[in-house]
Amino acid sequence: MNILLEIWTLLCEMSPYLLLGFLLAGLMHEFIPSKVYTKYLGENSLKSVVLAALFGVPLPLCSCGVIPTAMGIRREGASKGATISFLIATPQTGVDSIIATYSLMGLPFAIIRPIVAFVTAIFGGALCNLFEAPSNSSPSLTSPRGKTNCSTSDVQCSMFNGSWSIRFCRALSYAFGEMMEDIGKWLAIGLIVAGIITAAVPDSWFTIFQGNTLYSILFVLAFSIPMYLCATGSIPIALALMLKGLTPGAALVLLMAGPASNAASILVVSKVLGKRSMLIYLIAIITGAVLFAFGIDYLLPREWFTAPVAQYEACHEEGIGLFSYICTGLLLVLLLRALFFAHHHHHHEELSKAMEGAHIIYNIEGMNCNHCAENVRKAIAAVEGVEQVEVSLHEKTAIIMGTHREQEVLQAVESIGFKASKTQED
Repeated sequence: MNILLEIWTLLCEMSPYLLLGFLLAGLMHEFIPSKVYTKYLGENSLKSVVLAALFGVPLPLCSCGVIPTAMGIRREGASKGATISFLIATPQTGVDSIIATYSLMGLPFAIIRPIVAFVTAIFGGALCNLFEAPSNSSPSLTSPRGKTNCSTSDVQCSMFNGSWSIRFCRALSYAFGEMMEDIGKWLAIGLIVAGIITAAVPDSWFTIFQGNTLYSILFVLAFSIPMYLCATGSIPIALALMLKGLTPGAALVLLMAGPASNAASILVVSKVLGKRSMLIYLIAIITGAVLFAFGIDYLLPREWFTAPVAQYEACHEEGIGLFSYICTGLLLVLLLRALFFAHHHHHHEELSKAMEGAHIIYNIEGMNCNHCAENVRKAIAAVEGVEQVEVSLHEKTAIIMGTHREQEVLQAVESIGFKASKTQED
């Protein structure tokens, strides 16, 4: 029962801020066209690296969704340095996770988190530009169909496409539909893990780490680098570890290194960008997280970071307000709808019937969220000869109509970090 109480308390503390964060993320997704991001990232320069970090910090992309998005902007012409910068900055933060960080861990953590992401991303992108020579066969800003991917008029047109009311409804649909589906599961896992650590794990287990920055950092790095953690789901776990005595610096390492890397992203970066870029990517993440962790523990007042934790414990004892209960109830309804009752995805047979005429079905390996599926759809749609394509995240399939070359489809999917194989033809 103590575990359930801890989970409930954490959720009540976060729910008002999570709802606000999801809403802002949906508005960003709808009203800021993706071409704004890809337009300025093609130069092999520090400017493109800085811009990639600036674009990536507020974007609400989960740790798996950022991989195909980053590979997509690389395919559209972004330099390796800009791609690495975007890969590092984006999953560590996001407007939703920054607001959620403030809800549980206070303003200092909410401020320093995007700063660390920004600085680390620039460091990684600059290193990549320094040690990775520009490729003569780098991707072009021209799509396979011979159309340029972006222009000022295209961006302006997409920004004002549709009435404001329709676009606002689409923003709500994305925020509390697709985004809830992508993040909801990992948020629930983070809350459960935090509840178990807080209520069931004895304080004696963490005695060696209490107040010890080096041991705490090594302990957190050991499981945060290879394990999948989303930026929002890592917050309650970081709070739980601080409640057990780990230092604020170690909590920062979990908040930054956990979402920025995992086994899947490491493999994809190595495969698509090369082993050297992958090593630079990991070195930048680890170096940035560790250096800022020591800076927090030894250069900044400890009270800045521990006071919000003490305040959380005080609120735990005082009880929860009515507004938090209302927000928690609404959040739970939206989460349940997104995880168990959503009908955004058609089944394999329904997709097949919807596409008139002959079509080919491909299995797609590695898709974990709606961003993954959308990037796969865009990559296949750009292949010459493809007339129509439908991608099902749940079925892990892509159904394609048109006279296309199979090898070009396989290459397009592989270029953004996934694997495709043809299953049947109707």
